[in-house]
Formats: sequence, structure tokens, C-alpha cells
Amino acid sequence: QVQLVESGGGLVQPGGSLRLSCAASGRIFSINAMGWYRQGPGKERELVVTITSGGITNVADSVKGRFTISRDNAKTAVYLQMNSLKPEDTAVYYCNLKFIRTNDDYWGQGTQVTVSS
Repeated sequence: QVQLVESGGGLVQPGGSLRLSCAASGRIFSINAMGWYRQGPGKERELVVTITSGGITNVADSVKGRFTISRDNAKTAVYLQMNSLKPEDTAVYYCNLKFIRTNDDYWGQGTQVTVSS
């Protein structure tokens, strides 16, 4: 069984920064993609950014140039550095782990990010 634990959400003023972390445990296959999705109030869940075990990233246009994803050498943790935050970034952020060969998906419990003055 795979578990994802997120941390780092909170309240920040517009223009501020936050860093989210996600740690995966359990049976982790080496060929995978990890990343972040978010769901704002009254909206559907959407991609923020993902990174494969080979280092390929997929970044939503709305966060390009502001958000950066990174992962540890063991490929079991990802980090999301969020800069120049805007009120429209307010959402619950979910960590995701996908095994490429089996297409199995795992989700974290979500962490709230609120951007407000």
C-alpha cells in the first residue's frame, strides 16, 4: 500500500511564498510521476505541476514562472515552491503519485493554501 503525506499549506498574503512537501511511503515503483493538483472553491480538480522519475515536468500555464517542482534523489518525495502567490491560487492542493506502467494513482489527503490579505 502506498501512502502520501503532505505538509506546508497555510495562509499567505498576495505576493508571498509557500513551500509544500509530499512524502511517499510503501511499495514505490521506480518509474513514476509525482506532482500536485489543486481544487479551488467551486472548481474541478486541476493539474498544477508534475515531474516524472526521468525529470520531465508538466506545468500548468497559470503557474509557469511562479511555481517550481523538485524531488529528492530517492524519488519518493516532491516539493512545490510557490512564489508570487495570487488569490486565485487559493485551493486545496493534493499530492499525486502515478505508476507509469500500471497507471495506478495515489492521492494525499490535501493541504489548504489560502492567499488573502
